Amino acid sequence: MTETVGDYLLQRLRDWDVQQVFGYPGDGINGIVAAFGKADNQPRFVQSRHEEMSAFQAVGYAKFSGEVGVCLATSGPGAIHLLNGLYDAKLDHVPVVALVGQTSRSAMGGSYQQEIDLQALLKDVASEYLVEVNVAQQLPNALDRAFRTALARKAPTAVIIPADLQEQEYTPPEHAFKQVPSSPPSTPRAVVLPPEDELAHAAEVLNAGRRVAILAGQGARNAAEELARTADTLGAGVAKALLGKDVLPDDLPYVTGSIGLLGTKPSYELMRDCDTLLIVGSNLPYSQFLPEFGQARAVQIDIDGGRIGMRYPTEVNLVGEAKATLRALLPLLSHKTDRSWRDTVERNVADWWSTLRDQALLDAAPINPMRIVHELSHRVPEDAIVTADSGSSTNWYARNLRMRGRMRGLLSGTLATMGAGVPYALGAKFAHPERPVVALVGDGAMQMNGMAELVTIARYRNLWQDPRLVVCVFNNHDLNQVTWELRAMGGAPKFEESQSLPDVPYAEFAKLVGLEGITVEEPGDLARAWDVALTADRPVVLDVHCDPELPPIPPHATFDQVKSMTEALVKGDPNAWHLLVQGAKTKAQEVLSRSR
Repeated sequence: MTETVGDYLLQRLRDWDVQQVFGYPGDGINGIVAAFGKADNQPRFVQSRHEEMSAFQAVGYAKFSGEVGVCLATSGPGAIHLLNGLYDAKLDHVPVVALVGQTSRSAMGGSYQQEIDLQALLKDVASEYLVEVNVAQQLPNALDRAFRTALARKAPTAVIIPADLQEQEYTPPEHAFKQVPSSPPSTPRAVVLPPEDELAHAAEVLNAGRRVAILAGQGARNAAEELARTADTLGAGVAKALLGKDVLPDDLPYVTGSIGLLGTKPSYELMRDCDTLLIVGSNLPYSQFLPEFGQARAVQIDIDGGRIGMRYPTEVNLVGEAKATLRALLPLLSHKTDRSWRDTVERNVADWWSTLRDQALLDAAPINPMRIVHELSHRVPEDAIVTADSGSSTNWYARNLRMRGRMRGLLSGTLATMGAGVPYALGAKFAHPERPVVALVGDGAMQMNGMAELVTIARYRNLWQDPRLVVCVFNNHDLNQVTWELRAMGGAPKFEESQSLPDVPYAEFAKLVGLEGITVEEPGDLARAWDVALTADRPVVLDVHCDPELPPIPPHATFDQVKSMTEALVKGDPNAWHLLVQGAKTKAQEVLSRSR
């Protein structure tokens, strides 16, 4: 049988050890889809309900596996649909390869149906590598370079293949002028280390500090042991950027939790009071949550020299891999015998966890959304993967979920797009079918695309050794994060026509597609619902009816935020009194904690 370009493409994907391709069919990729059939579906074609979900699933797979996620879409509309997921990969530095069809070469430039300028469309999102393959001999080099670039630059890349070329006979590149060969697929790695004099300068700054704070981001994920040893040597506290929430477990007493708008009070206090700052693998954009300029001497470690010194005036910048750089730095650090700063940090952390517990157990109408994550924290398996969507539920993921053991947790960090939580969970299950997965999503994100992807979960659930995948819906009938942003940033009351959501029985929908569904309307039923969901023999949707007026108060509310909130209430917010009462009760727990 003649090997087509589509056949060879799948063979090359197998050579790259690609186990699945997340995609949706269309006539612009007919030749590739036909090749999947001839190849006995190896790699597996994972059909989403929408190409955007395919891209998110590829991103989720890449984030939780560390390997390249591959997505596939047809020309024109299919390629357009991939963009949101690909931008998510670009902004969070995740390796993804997008394979995209195009109209036949004979029709290009003729305003043919579904013909768009794909190179112009994808130029920004796939800026690290984008190529259109127009002859078979291009394919090995183009595809291999897309994979190698995605891995090396931690970025999305794209390969465009016209529809007619996919069905033509494959011919390899020749040893000839203007033809380019390619090496067999491989993933070489380099360990980048800063020079010795810069390491010594960094150690000098850190050793001189009396109150050292560490900010860890996702770039420190492979350096957990070294990070903990560094913190212990320096007597430092460790705050975590949201993409680095799973870098260190939260049961370490000096780990202050998340930082920023969705962060914790001890992280705010850590940055407010430190005199020295070590940033490891983080590009946190919110400089207002870092020490005041001039307050702290700062050292930064990052593998990418282009991101050094962007967020804070750092004195020493170390370009290197986090693990290797910390290992080289540790022998140069002096163990701090004065532990008064560390004792203060640990006391603040312990008080904060007590405050969060008390806040989570406050009465609400009907269920306090903080309690949803509080109850999960006590029960979630230590090898679980947790995905979070964008919305007010993200606050409770960021603050209330205690990472421990081998737990992983991620979300759309920089793009902060809605709708990633459920497809991320799918990608995570394909990356780790032996581990339980929990997705925390708002009802807005669930209505946006999560419900449709329950169909995808039902279709593929029998492939996973561990059947547990829990989608927890924070059902408050409100686009809640935007409602709070209107109040706190714009001084505007809730606009019902924009913000209110229709009532949807999510648990009942789950049952219709063959999953388990549990509706929770009373706080006393929540703990048992989690127990049932986390021991079920199939994926479960938890539909938890919760109060939209629990304020996601940042660790330090500014005067402008308080002023705007007051203006929103005065202007006639529809839930002003309930909002005021819930906010006062929540904030009171912080005051009570300080008095204990």
